[in-house]
Amino acid sequence: MKVYKFGGASVRSAEGVKNLKYIVEDERGGLFIIVSAMGKTTNALEVVVDHFMAGRRAEALAEWTAVEAYHATIIEGLFEGPGDSGAKGAKTPAGVQKLYDEARGILSTATPTENDFEKWYDALVSFGELISTSIISEYLNAVGVRNRWVDMRRAMVTDQKFKYANVDMEASTVKLREAVAGADVDVFVGQGFIGATPSGKTTTLGREGSDYSAAVVASILDADSVAIWKDVIGVLNADPKIFPESTFIPELTYLDAVELAFSGAQIIHPKTIKPLQNKNIPLYVRPFGDKMAPGSVIRGQIAAPIEVPILILKRGQVLLQIRPRDYSFVLEEKVGEIFPIFEQYNVKVNLVQTSAVNMSLSIDKTRRLDELTRALEGHGFFVTRDEGMELLTIRGYTEPYLERYSRVPGIYLAQRTRKILRLMRKEAGGQ
Repeated sequence: MKVYKFGGASVRSAEGVKNLKYIVEDERGGLFIIVSAMGKTTNALEVVVDHFMAGRRAEALAEWTAVEAYHATIIEGLFEGPGDSGAKGAKTPAGVQKLYDEARGILSTATPTENDFEKWYDALVSFGELISTSIISEYLNAVGVRNRWVDMRRAMVTDQKFKYANVDMEASTVKLREAVAGADVDVFVGQGFIGATPSGKTTTLGREGSDYSAAVVASILDADSVAIWKDVIGVLNADPKIFPESTFIPELTYLDAVELAFSGAQIIHPKTIKPLQNKNIPLYVRPFGDKMAPGSVIRGQIAAPIEVPILILKRGQVLLQIRPRDYSFVLEEKVGEIFPIFEQYNVKVNLVQTSAVNMSLSIDKTRRLDELTRALEGHGFFVTRDEGMELLTIRGYTEPYLERYSRVPGIYLAQRTRKILRLMRKEAGGQ
């Protein structure tokens, strides 16, 4: 068994879906395909959610109509034409239409409250993955790649931490193995990013969580390997859109990958490595445009250490500075109060720096920032915050990198260890 994961950029068009078919059509011995929402569908659905939560039903439905129209262009390019050419006005597959109707039912009749934002976010945004996999499964069957569509809401069991759910591996093992048992096909198509609580409420695993889904599936099914197909040649030492002089890295260890993912690298989801490391399953990052290219591999042992600095820029950050009103020592006496508040509001902390009575933190921007601030103040803290920040991490920095980036204007906070330099600064655009 192999596990292949395809991101939204790979399947953003009919041509992308056809290339997916080209990649998977010759696989033998079992293949589980994990697919994300097509193109920028998740972003579009987040707009739907914002209108829905604000009580703007007409606007929410109008945005949903645009989502359907986008998928219609892909369906037209795939079905009811000679060969793979498609045809104008191709009929929406029944499974996809059922999902459209389900989403419209929620948008037309449900009455959300702000306290339930995360629950409704998961219920609506998950339609992106459900629709994409329904289209792809139907298409693969139509062109001779027989497969079974797996509803991961019935196979991936999570806790009730909506929007950032944690997978229950024991319960998911039972459900996923049931989902593939007795199949008369070798190929399965399932959604990344989504699961459900034991009671059946849809959950999501965090943005870019499809990588994590692939790793969980691989662990449960004892896969030989996982391949993530991307629009790059493999793992690079920096995002080439931000740092033009990026360098290809052929091999990384699990530890390297964990560090990079936590720092904000867009290689993989931060939780991806643990299920793979537990069973020593290699993870390949391969170019979607060339299925013969080897790409990069992440595994337990590599031939030689990484010799180039790795640069990771994480935008959309907020710098919080917290100080107890009573001048208590923040680490010794107050840290146990602070972090449960961040957990309560599902806020990820990316950097922490402390002095005697001050704690500075870099966090992802959140719609609940005002609530978080009020909660901290209610526990006896002074809170200041700076928005529009970015966090630059340089792993394996050299003296020239230290000299160059330490002098960049607008630095609010700096951390330096023997191997890692981290700088928090105002968002600066390109380099």
